[in-house]
Amino acid sequence: MPRQPRLDAPGPLQHVMARGIERKEIFKDDEDRNDFLNRLGIILEETQTQCYAWALIPNHFHL
Repeated sequence: MPRQPRLDAPGPLQHVMARGIERKEIFKDDEDRNDFLNRLGIILEETQTQCYAWALIPNHFHL
């Protein structure tokens, strides 16, 4: 059974995650993770979006 469509309305909290293909690593090293966080920070600031928590795991991330 497919999942229900996401709510597309202002206000609700969203859980965003992405995983590497075949669960392969998506971050090479600390520099790669820091680059991801820097780019995320820029996007959050430009879009005035709040991120309450994040987790970077070698093969996926959660926001």
